[in-house]
Amino acid sequence: MDRKKEKTFQFLIVGGGIAGVTCVEQLSSQIPSADVALITAGPQIKAVTNYKQVSRILEEFDVEEQPSSVLEEKFPNITVVHSAVKSLHTQSHSLETTDGRVFGYEKLCICSGGRPKLLTQDNPHVLGIRDTDSAQEFQKRLSKAKRIVVVGNGGIALELVYEVQGCEVIWAVKDKAIGNTFFDPGAAQFLIPSLEANKPEVAAPCRRPRYTTEEPAPGAPQTFTAEPNSRGRSSGATEPGSALGPDWHQGIVLRGTEQVSRRVSVEYQCEVERIFSSEEQTLKPESAGSWPVYIQLTNGKTFGCDVVVSATGVVPHTEPFLHGNAFALADDGGLRVDDHMMTSEPDVYAAGDVCTASWERSPLWQQMRLWTQARQMGCYAGRCMAAHLLPETVELDFCFELFSHITKFFNYKVVLLGKFNAQGLGSDHELLLRCTKGREYVKVVLSGGRMVGAVLIGETDLEETFENLILNQMDLTPYGEELLNPDIDIEDYFD
Repeated sequence: MDRKKEKTFQFLIVGGGIAGVTCVEQLSSQIPSADVALITAGPQIKAVTNYKQVSRILEEFDVEEQPSSVLEEKFPNITVVHSAVKSLHTQSHSLETTDGRVFGYEKLCICSGGRPKLLTQDNPHVLGIRDTDSAQEFQKRLSKAKRIVVVGNGGIALELVYEVQGCEVIWAVKDKAIGNTFFDPGAAQFLIPSLEANKPEVAAPCRRPRYTTEEPAPGAPQTFTAEPNSRGRSSGATEPGSALGPDWHQGIVLRGTEQVSRRVSVEYQCEVERIFSSEEQTLKPESAGSWPVYIQLTNGKTFGCDVVVSATGVVPHTEPFLHGNAFALADDGGLRVDDHMMTSEPDVYAAGDVCTASWERSPLWQQMRLWTQARQMGCYAGRCMAAHLLPETVELDFCFELFSHITKFFNYKVVLLGKFNAQGLGSDHELLLRCTKGREYVKVVLSGGRMVGAVLIGETDLEETFENLILNQMDLTPYGEELLNPDIDIEDYFD
């Protein structure tokens, strides 16, 4: 690259999402004199607020959109550059932005996140929800809609079908049960009645996760209707930016034109065959007249609707960085990183949704592209980058010992620990279950008599005890079914 570098920074971070912002904050608090730049396309950044360490590994926090000036005021050593990245030149340690500026770096961290996997790129009636802009566009479309089709079974789909009111929702999921990224068929059945009930007046904040695959429960479509329940929310205008915060639906009114509060029909074990317009509608005419868009599912059913929402997960956003460089990529398209968050290119790190953990993983941890992991990876990448300058050695962070995530679905607190869905265990495991309808659902995954995973829905107060039991790998065979006996205070056993 011949272009003159405008400035060379010690540390250059790309991406104003949770991973990037956490990385910048970590670097600045460890080395206050470091020359740090954050390159972000939008005017807003994502900041972690109300952070709470729940137990040794479990953490809870909110994600807030803030103007980037907040970051510069907090850390005077930070420069924020508002532009997208055009190209990266790892040989010359330089990066060009789309507005034509060139910056040099000593160490670079790529935290560019993921981009939504859209069902189709060229249909104006198909909408992916990823950032604040698309959420507001969806709000606008929904306000005129009588029926929408939601495709997907991850975190955004789960939140969406629960939040939307005044509109008929057809929900197409490719699995045998809802939410199989996060729970088994039993937990899905526990949550289903929430779709029939009226929503509580105040929806508590909701942490938003992402997408993987597991198998669950029996097939035919189910329909749930709730009575009208009028409830307004003020609408706050925001700029485009990185991925949505966990509370993305707070402060936007998700209401259609119909009087019914909520009517959700779930179509199980089906995917999208094709999407077409009313002009192409040659199948048997629907009695409801002509819709702007039609969607044909692999189960043979066709639905007309106002909007199709594509909520089928994300893919790592690596595009501007690959050309002319030799990054090693994982099977899922992410930048491969080692146990110090380093990519295969010298002095280039990566964190969050754009990267794939390629070190020898703990048997109790798996990567899922979630808020918690974006924060953990960003923080750890910042520590690793700082260690080079300081110089000191850094051990792999303890948070990668055990998978943990706290979120909220259908207004229930949900805690996931370890191999919560028996991921990778084959038939070599047993499950213990305890369920109180409408109150709590507790599932424990045991392998060789030791606890390796758990799903806790509701206010169970078991997360810290179970986290300890998984971490210390104590043999629980003597306790058998008593482990989940509600009359026994399990904390007393295992303090």
